[in-house]
Amino acid sequence: MLKAQSIQNYSLSGKIDSDKVNQMEINLFNAENKLVKTEIADAKGNFSFNDLASGNYLLKINKNGAESYQSENISVTGNTTLPSIQLNEKIIEAVTITKTKPYIERQDGKMILNVENSIASTGNSAFEVLEKAPGVKVDNNDNISLRGKGNLLVQIDGKNTPMTGTDLANYLRGIPSSSVEKVEFITNPSSKYDAAGTSIINIKLKKDQRRGTNGSISTAWGTGKYIKNNNSFNINHRNKKVNLFANYSFAYREFYNKLLLDRSFYDNGNFTQGYIQDNFLKMNFRNHIAKTGMDYYMNDKNVLGFSVGFISNRFDPTSNNETLILDNNHQPSGTSNTKSNNRDHWKNVSFNLNHKLTIDSLGSELTTDLDYINYSNTSLQNFITNNYDVNGNLFPSTSLNPNPYNLKGDLGGSLNIYSLKSDLTKVFKKNWKLETGIKTSFVKADNDLQFFNASSGNLVLDDSKTNHFIYEENINAVYGNLIKNWDKFKVNFGLRIENTNITGNQITTNQINKKNYTQLFPSAVFSYDVNDKNTVELNFSRRITRPTYKQLNPFKFYLDLTTYQAGNPDLNPQTTMNYEFTYSFSNKYFATLSYSKTKNNITDVLKPTIENGKTVVVQANENLSSASYYGLNLIAPVKVAKWWDMNNSANFYYGSYTGNIADTSIKNQGNFTFDLNSINSFKLGNGFTAELTGNYKAKEVYAYMFLKPMWSVNIGAQKKFKNNSTLKFSFNDIFFTSNPEARNIYTSYVENFIVRRDTRVATLSYTYNFGSGKSGQPRKTGGADDLKQRVGNG
Repeated sequence: MLKAQSIQNYSLSGKIDSDKVNQMEINLFNAENKLVKTEIADAKGNFSFNDLASGNYLLKINKNGAESYQSENISVTGNTTLPSIQLNEKIIEAVTITKTKPYIERQDGKMILNVENSIASTGNSAFEVLEKAPGVKVDNNDNISLRGKGNLLVQIDGKNTPMTGTDLANYLRGIPSSSVEKVEFITNPSSKYDAAGTSIINIKLKKDQRRGTNGSISTAWGTGKYIKNNNSFNINHRNKKVNLFANYSFAYREFYNKLLLDRSFYDNGNFTQGYIQDNFLKMNFRNHIAKTGMDYYMNDKNVLGFSVGFISNRFDPTSNNETLILDNNHQPSGTSNTKSNNRDHWKNVSFNLNHKLTIDSLGSELTTDLDYINYSNTSLQNFITNNYDVNGNLFPSTSLNPNPYNLKGDLGGSLNIYSLKSDLTKVFKKNWKLETGIKTSFVKADNDLQFFNASSGNLVLDDSKTNHFIYEENINAVYGNLIKNWDKFKVNFGLRIENTNITGNQITTNQINKKNYTQLFPSAVFSYDVNDKNTVELNFSRRITRPTYKQLNPFKFYLDLTTYQAGNPDLNPQTTMNYEFTYSFSNKYFATLSYSKTKNNITDVLKPTIENGKTVVVQANENLSSASYYGLNLIAPVKVAKWWDMNNSANFYYGSYTGNIADTSIKNQGNFTFDLNSINSFKLGNGFTAELTGNYKAKEVYAYMFLKPMWSVNIGAQKKFKNNSTLKFSFNDIFFTSNPEARNIYTSYVENFIVRRDTRVATLSYTYNFGSGKSGQPRKTGGADDLKQRVGNG
C-alpha cells in the first residue's frame, strides 16, 4: 500500500527565463496528449507540478493566448527539475495569435464543422446550419438524414434534443448560430456512446473556460419574405477554484412553409379521386434559451459541477389550405378551404449534477452524472373548413356533415426523464487503456389529447380523434472498451449491453403494449499509421434506433382536414451494422468507404384511408424489412492562393430499400446519388474577409420517395475590429433554389409535392467579445445522452 502511494507524489518543477512572466500559463500534458494540470508561473518565472505519477509528459507555455513554448518529451521517474526555459520573446510581445480553423475538418473519427468561423452561417439558426451542411438532407416533413441515412441521434452538447421531424426543426430554429461553436458528425460511434441512432450529430454550443471574466454579446437582423432576429449573451468567470457560466439567447423569427400538393388515389389501378392543394403556413417563433452553472475545483483531483437549463418556445402558426377536388374522370367536383390558427407552447427544464475524480496524472478518471429533465407542451388548435361545389356555392350543412366544419383541439403533454451514469477511464502502463461505465434511466410520458366539434357553437367531444396515452420506459446499460496503442498501430474493442423495458398504455381504448428485450452492441476500431503522412482506419459498430415516444403514440395530430399524423404502437426498433474504412493524408485529405445494413428500417410513409366517408392521408411510421447503404465520402481542402482557401467535400452513395407498406412492395429500390459542397474563404486584408459557398444534391430515391436535385449559393463578408468586435453580412440561397421537390409512389396513392421556404435571407450581425482572455482547462457537464432525441411533442 505504501509503495502504491509513493509513485503518486513525484514533482516536476522549472523556471522560465524571461522578464515577461506575468500571468504566464504552463500546461502539462500526458503521453496521450491529454491535459493533466495547469499552473501559473510566479513573478520570478518559477512553477511546479506535484503529485505526479511516473511517465512521459509534455509542457506547453502560453502568453496572451499564444503558444510560446513546447517541450520535448519529459520522462518523470522521480522528483524532476528542468533546465531554464527560453521562450520566443517575439510571440510573447505579439498581440494574441489565433489560428483560424478550417470550416470542415476531421478529428478522432468525427467530421467537424467549425460554425463560428463561417460567415455564411451569420444570423442563421442551428437548423439552417444543418440544412447547408455537407451530406445532410432535410425532406418536406423536416426529417434530417446524413449521407443518405435517417433516424439520427441529434444532440446539443452531448445531450439528446427533445424532438424529431418538424418538432425538432422548430426547436433548432430557435437556436441562433452565434451560440454554436461547432457541429460534430459521428457516423460510426464506439460502444462508449449510447447505442441509439444510426449516427450522431452533436451541436456544441460556445462555453468560455478561460481564466478571469470573459463573454460575448451578439445580435443579428435578417430579412427574407419575413424578418428574423437572433440575440445572445454569454458570460464566464473562472478563478483557481470556481468556474461560473451563464448564457441566454432570444430569437424572434417569422418564416413560412408553402406546400404544393398533387394527390391521386387509385383502386386496382383505376383513378378514383384527386386533390390539388395549395398550403401556406406562416409561423412567428419566439424562443428563450437560458443556462447557468458552476464547476467547483475542490482540489487537484475532484471537480464538482451543476447546471440548470430552461427553454421556452412559443409559436402561433396560421395556415390556409385551398383544395381542388377531382372526380374519377379528373374533373373538378368541388373545392374546400381550411383555415387554422394554433397556439403552441413548449417548455423544458433540466438539472444536472456531475462529479469528476482524477485518479492519476496518466489520464485515469471517474465521472458521474445525475440528470433530471422535464418537458411540457400545450397546443390549442382551431380548424375551420368550408366546402363548395363547382360553382362556388357552399354545400348544404347537415348534422353529420356540418358546413362550415369547426374542429378544435386541446393537446397537452408532459415528460419526465431521470438518468444516472458513471464512466471510468483507467490508463495503464505501456499504452493500455480501459473505458467502462454503467447507465440507468427512467422515462414517463403522459399525453392527453382532446378534439371537439365546435360547428354548432358548442364544444362536442369527438371520441374518434381524442386519445390519452401514457408511456413508461426503463433502459439499463453497461459497456467496456479496451484500447491499446503501439508506435503505429491502435486498436479499440468495445461491447455495450442494453436492457430495455417498455409499457405503452392507450387509456382511451384500454390497450396496453409491453416490450422487454436485451441486446448486445459490439464495436471495434483498427488504426495504422503507414508513415508520417498516411493513416488508415477500419471500424464497425452495431446501433439501435428505438421509436420516439411520439411515433408510438397512436393519437391523431391534424395538419389539415385531409392530412393527419398518427403514431404506431406496433412499431419495432431498427438495428444497424455500420462498417467504415478511412484513409487520411497529412491529416488533411480524407476518403471514407462506408457500408451499413439495417433491419426493420423505420420509415416515414403516407397512407390513404377513409374517414367519415372521405379519403384522407395518414402520415405515419412503419418498419421496412431492410435497408442497405454503400458510400464514399471525400474531404479535400485546397489552398488556391495565399488569400484564398477552399474546403471541398463530396459524398457518393447508393441506398436500397426492401419492404411492404400500404400494400406496396419494393425490393432493393434505390439509386446511385451524390452531393457536393464547397466553401471558399477570401482574406482581403485590413480585417476584411469574404466567403462564397455552394452545394449541389443530386436526385435520390429514398424508399417510396423520388427526390429531385437541389442546389444553392451563399455569399458573405465580415470585418474584424481592434476592439474584439466583428461585423458580418450574409446573403443565403441567393438564387432561391434550395427547396425540395419529390414524388411519393404507392400502389393506391401517388403524391407530387413542391416545398417553398423562406431560405433567401440577407442578414447583418454584430458580435462584441470582452474579457481577460486567459485560457483554462475545459470541463464537460451532462449525462442524459440517449433519451431526449426520442421524446417527441404531442
